Amino acid sequence: MPELPEVETTLRGIAPHLSGQVVADVIIRNAQLRWPIPRNLPKLLRGQPVRNLERRAKYLLVHFDHGTLILHLGMSGSLRILTTSTPPDKHDHFDLVLVNGIIMRLRDPRRFGAVLWHEGEVSRHPLFAKLGPEPLQAEFDGDLLYRATRKRSAAIKLVVMDNHVVVGVGNIYANEALFRAGIKPQLAAGKLSRARCERLAAEIRATLNESIALGGSSLRDYVDSDGKQGYFQQHYWVYGRTNEACRKCGTAIKQIKQGQRSSFFCPVCQR
Repeated sequence: MPELPEVETTLRGIAPHLSGQVVADVIIRNAQLRWPIPRNLPKLLRGQPVRNLERRAKYLLVHFDHGTLILHLGMSGSLRILTTSTPPDKHDHFDLVLVNGIIMRLRDPRRFGAVLWHEGEVSRHPLFAKLGPEPLQAEFDGDLLYRATRKRSAAIKLVVMDNHVVVGVGNIYANEALFRAGIKPQLAAGKLSRARCERLAAEIRATLNESIALGGSSLRDYVDSDGKQGYFQQHYWVYGRTNEACRKCGTAIKQIKQGQRSSFFCPVCQR
């Protein structure tokens, strides 16, 4: 599924086309996504200007004066910037139509995505109320990670994927950041020294930023707002490389299961 870099790439692609524009219409072709799309969205948004957009964890937030449109790409979703003359395909479930003839279209073959509406302070929405800090912001650092891991016996990979600790570090990027930091994914979080926590926090940020610069990872369905694939998957150190030679030491990459997800690591470079 699209992870933080893919959502951030999508945000940067759609924001220049939406910010400051006025909504002409909302078209709902299939309301049955992960949660039903509110049927009154057309009435709520017609004639309303888009104030700004931001990302929170893996959600995209489109802010209006009277509330916020909350979008999630689910397992296979993408947001495209198109013109009103572009006919919809089978899996195009939602259009935000602007007065200038541009549309933002949600394509979601598996329908695990979401289009929600929230009035008032969006940070109080149940989806966001208990989320941890953003990994790309200054508040997430080695000191925070060190304090969050004390007396934790859970594996460090599971801890950094916990949205209460830090948001948006999905499976791909947890694997890659742990390799870069030289930390094996199964190590008990509480055993990490402060120095190793600082290294890991820095590598999480660096890994995510590198992926964003490369347009994210396109493993299955993900494409950006222009329909283009990302290229970060061509730079993986360990993810999906079971039994292939480590790019640093030549040792075969190992694969294990953690929390129903696959973990990949080098038994020599990570300890």
